[in-house]
Amino acid sequence: MKHLSWKSLYRLLVHQQELKDKRHPMFEKNRFMKILMWFMFLYYAAILLFMGAMLPMGFSGMYPGVASFHVLDGFLPWVLLVDFWVRFIVQETPAQQARVYSLLPVRRSFLMNMHLVRAGLSLGNLFWGFMLVIFGAIAVLPLMGWGGFIMWLLGWWLLFVLNGYMYLLCRALCIKRILWVLLPLAVHGGIVALMLLPDKNPLDMPCTILMYEYAKGNTLYIICTQVLIAFIYWCNYKLQMRMVYNDVAKKEETELRTTSEMNFLNRWGALGEYMKMEIKLRKRNSQVRMQFFVGIGLILVFSLVQYFSDIYSGVFMQSFICLYDYIILGMTTLVCIMCYEGNYIDGLMSRRESIYELLRAKYYFNTLLLLLPLLIVMPLIVTGKVSLWMHLGYMFLTAGVLYPIIFQMAVYNNNTLPLNQKITGKQANTMQQIISVVILFLPIGLEKLCVLALGDVWGYVLMIAIGVAGMAMHKLWLRNVYNRFMQRRYVNMEGFRSSRNA
Repeated sequence: MKHLSWKSLYRLLVHQQELKDKRHPMFEKNRFMKILMWFMFLYYAAILLFMGAMLPMGFSGMYPGVASFHVLDGFLPWVLLVDFWVRFIVQETPAQQARVYSLLPVRRSFLMNMHLVRAGLSLGNLFWGFMLVIFGAIAVLPLMGWGGFIMWLLGWWLLFVLNGYMYLLCRALCIKRILWVLLPLAVHGGIVALMLLPDKNPLDMPCTILMYEYAKGNTLYIICTQVLIAFIYWCNYKLQMRMVYNDVAKKEETELRTTSEMNFLNRWGALGEYMKMEIKLRKRNSQVRMQFFVGIGLILVFSLVQYFSDIYSGVFMQSFICLYDYIILGMTTLVCIMCYEGNYIDGLMSRRESIYELLRAKYYFNTLLLLLPLLIVMPLIVTGKVSLWMHLGYMFLTAGVLYPIIFQMAVYNNNTLPLNQKITGKQANTMQQIISVVILFLPIGLEKLCVLALGDVWGYVLMIAIGVAGMAMHKLWLRNVYNRFMQRRYVNMEGFRSSRNA
């Protein structure tokens, strides 16, 4: 490849990336999910378009003598915070594409720069444009002209690019060591507290001035932003180059630790041993450990925001956050149930009914984890910020209805997930993604029907009763899942073995 220019090599690698996606064995199976993702993309784009058209009228009379686009600029930190955390769901790190080229005569530095540049120029950084273009055409263009309108949009885009590189840096640090997740949580928690605790938001005016200087075309502000982007880009390059090398070379940073025997679980025999495996899965596997702590961190962030602000006081948002609090810790591991066990599935299958005991242990462990969100939100319940009945309803509904739905994936999952892989991990399949979407929206509809039919308290009592019934019958539906798994055991074991070292 030495005779190719860097432009030709760039085009070739981009083309190969597109071919890799099209030739992936799951391409045909993922077609439905692609349609669903396009639907969700258009749905959220339509929401942003609607907001862009309606917000100028809503902001125009909020503060006398203040232009509506200045009001929106004051909400800059909130927009960037939402943009940052949404990227954890939809955006991968550039280093995830480097492994396949490790044996080719292509400089790893060129690959990393290529993927970082593509991340900066990603169309995802323009997604907020559905709202900003319409809003700016109504509120900025008449006051600042075409030049001010374009520069205002350019300022927003630069900040989204900077936010994207900050996300990539934090994501890479979190993969390296889970405690780094405290960095964005602490910074963003401090920003939220700074905006909510004082009587007057001290960040409102600086953000408004910053965006106004962008709109006026102040080159100093633009150059300073570009320098900051370049610095974060360089930090990403150095960090991810080192992590890709360690991942490809299978280099591990090990340290001597004392291992707890957890002897208090021995009284339950095989069930206790599998409970130990569940605990060790979260203690020793970096990816699962990171998902667990991120889930706890998000629950804490939502609780703090609800405690100090009424921004999530809407009926739908209260229901969604309540559901999210209880489903997030279990969903991250149970949607891919048996995928981690695919690494040692042959050993599990050598003992009679070991899979059934494993499923029971997973259910009991994840049901006990539901007490953590309840303890975290207890100050909100005591102060009357949230409803105790709502939280009890969603907690029991999660244990008795949502978990049985997710456990059905044990029958169909046959793709091994690595226990120690950090950067170049595998993605979820179509069925896992569909189940994730269903369990995030189905319970809210069920809650609304129960409350509409019986009222607030009795509607949640009905949800509790439904959940308790599902919990009481857990041995029946777990036995059903186990029997169906055993009917497909040879198909699943073949999939686990073939994907184990893929």
